[in-house]
Amino acid sequence: MTESAEDPFISAVKPLVDAMGAEMLSPGQAGPDDVVLSWEGADVMAVRLPRLADSLDRILAALEREHGKSLAELDRKAKQEVVRMLEVRGAFSVRHGVETVAVALGVSRFTIYNYLNREKGI
Repeated sequence: MTESAEDPFISAVKPLVDAMGAEMLSPGQAGPDDVVLSWEGADVMAVRLPRLADSLDRILAALEREHGKSLAELDRKAKQEVVRMLEVRGAFSVRHGVETVAVALGVSRFTIYNYLNREKGI
């Protein structure tokens, strides 16, 4: 989408769209699964949401940037904190979420389940 630098609505929404890994489109390009945003009665833009699996990859990449190193290089306590945060964000409801996180953290699926069960007091 060629956004108008003058449009305050688009400027206000852009950081959220970028953070979600979504794509901004003109309203005319919107498909049935896209979200059309209106302001003061007029369609201003559409947002194409990312697939859930892509969202998990974005979250993992953001965590690596936040920690300044590969998630596999984190100590056990930091990995447990990452798993806790990912659970809150719904990462393990995504198909193959446990496997994806296990690979990113350099641990087994069994270890991820242990971290999850530890949090639940099981």
